[in-house]
Amino acid sequence: MSPKVLYIAWAIAMNALGSVPALAAEPMVFHRGNLTEPDTLDPSQATTTIENNIVGDMFMGLTTEDVNSHVIPGMAESWSTSPDGLVWTFKLRAGLKWSDGAPLKAGNFVFGLRRLLDPKTAARYASLAYVIKNADAVNTGKLPVEQLGVRAPDDLTVEITLDAPTPFLAGLMKHYIVYPIPEHAVRKFGADWVKPGNMVSNGPYMLVEWKAHDHVKVIKNPHFFDAKNVRIDEVIYYPIDDENVALTRFRARDIDANLGTRGAPTQQLAWMDANMPGEARVVPMLSSSYMALNTRRPPFNDKRLRRAVSLCIDREILAQKVVKDKRVAAYAFVPPGIANYNNTAKHDFAGWSMDQRRQEARRLLADAGYSEKKPLTYEYLYNVSVDQRRATVAESAMLKDCGIIARPVANELKVHYSLMQQGDFTAGWGGWVGDYNDPQNFLYLLDSRSGAFNYGAYNNPEYDRLMDEAKVTLDLAQRAVLLGRAEQIALDDVAIVTLDFSTSKELLAPYVKGFADNIEDIHRTRWMWLER
Repeated sequence: MSPKVLYIAWAIAMNALGSVPALAAEPMVFHRGNLTEPDTLDPSQATTTIENNIVGDMFMGLTTEDVNSHVIPGMAESWSTSPDGLVWTFKLRAGLKWSDGAPLKAGNFVFGLRRLLDPKTAARYASLAYVIKNADAVNTGKLPVEQLGVRAPDDLTVEITLDAPTPFLAGLMKHYIVYPIPEHAVRKFGADWVKPGNMVSNGPYMLVEWKAHDHVKVIKNPHFFDAKNVRIDEVIYYPIDDENVALTRFRARDIDANLGTRGAPTQQLAWMDANMPGEARVVPMLSSSYMALNTRRPPFNDKRLRRAVSLCIDREILAQKVVKDKRVAAYAFVPPGIANYNNTAKHDFAGWSMDQRRQEARRLLADAGYSEKKPLTYEYLYNVSVDQRRATVAESAMLKDCGIIARPVANELKVHYSLMQQGDFTAGWGGWVGDYNDPQNFLYLLDSRSGAFNYGAYNNPEYDRLMDEAKVTLDLAQRAVLLGRAEQIALDDVAIVTLDFSTSKELLAPYVKGFADNIEDIHRTRWMWLER
């Protein structure tokens, strides 16, 4: 079915609901830059903000986010928790439907979670749901999916049983991996259920077109429970890898926005402030940038060498002189301003001069058998972008001052993260944007049981023990202390080389309304409209 025919069908349905004044009305179309080509549109298989921007417009979880990315009711109109914090009961809204008109029931959430954690699905983000009872055992094939701690007592009730109290569960339930999955579509089409014409969704929009490396197009879902308040009719997402190309297209109004952590070219920020005030938005976000060092194999199975690399990086120079986008030098992993935490952990060398740090790095290198004639040499993977290239060149120069040779290897973002998740690297750039506002979402990455997102395979039993103890601690202040101790252990072990706490840099036309900067950098089209 062509997009034009689909739009006519959509208009007829919306007109019947009284949501459009007439069939002849022109659709409100939002042209949105989206950094790069999505890997998938299957919520269970998605792993990045690129997919989240699209999938989060098409699907909705038990909870969702408001314009400020705060947790609000989604498919569930309410929820309650047992006194011990282990059982959460979500009550669905009555009359929910999929975009094809089929009823949406509690069983769709059960099916989605079981599918996520089924080892056959091979979902790379499955470990994020390990807070659910038996999730780890199910995902590793030790238990059948039927023993996962989720059930539907009736069509309007989803009950989730946890391994331990999880204060951030309401925030986790707005994440794309726990969206409901349309079992009837998956059974009918198999892996092809995500293709246009086959995919059905439960959120504000539904998929009509996906032309690889060109665009993804969605239109308004007439069966969405709040369709009457969704004002943008169509969204077209464009994969634009180069920030300068994005700016050119934005100035020509070929796109109305370019949203994401690197949506605007850093080198043009001053010019844009002077010539396009308010159209380039730079704000702090829950994000950390770091170097992952592969502890599975030499040379970085040696803590001395990991520490030497970390000592040689001048984080202030990178943040203030190289990138210059208001990011902050990081001497810890968990970003400032995060909920339920006190951010006291930090590298022991945070107050040292660079001369002191280089001297100590050279001592460690010599102790490990490296010298000027035999320098530590390795490949360093990074993703192709203007900012990342500049930062990588600067980092390589800093390391060379210590007698370390890091050979940069660039890949497009999708390839870069695939190599990192497979562990097929020696050292590589990593960036993490918080999925929910809680320190656990960052610290779980360094848990030895976290799978593909523990890129360097860091493993410390005491770290894991503290993470387990924090899981069962109901008192948030005491939980914060335990998580802080775990973070300090990881920093002392140089589990990663921290770099900076990032900012989001986005382009937004003045006629795009209903947009709000937020620390999670999540911007659902549902809340926006255009006043050209």
